[in-house]
Amino acid sequence: QVQLVESGGGLVQTGGSLRLSCAVSGRSASTYAMGWFRQAPGKEREFVAGIMRSDIITNYADSVKGRFTISRDNAKNTLYLQMTTLKPVDTAVYYCAAAEIISTVGPRTRIDYWGQGTQVTVSS
Repeated sequence: QVQLVESGGGLVQTGGSLRLSCAVSGRSASTYAMGWFRQAPGKEREFVAGIMRSDIITNYADSVKGRFTISRDNAKNTLYLQMTTLKPVDTAVYYCAAAEIISTVGPRTRIDYWGQGTQVTVSS
């Protein structure tokens, strides 16, 4: 059974930065395209960023382009999300996701595995 465990969330001021990590266990991370989603209170879960099995192709939600960077280290079975210039609207629980597909994870990808989430709070 594949497990995804996020870490790195926390409280940060507007304009600050955080780096989220997602540790993959149970199977090699290189088996999966991966991504990050988030869910703010009272809202539906939304796509943030995706990356192919290798790190050749990435994609981002328009709301985070130029501020967030997704990356992966398959040797460490770890996915990352570097977040900069954070805004209060970025406040949400962030979820790591894995899909056994050839392309990259996107907003309509059928996800095979989810992490438990990590809270990111951006204060104004």
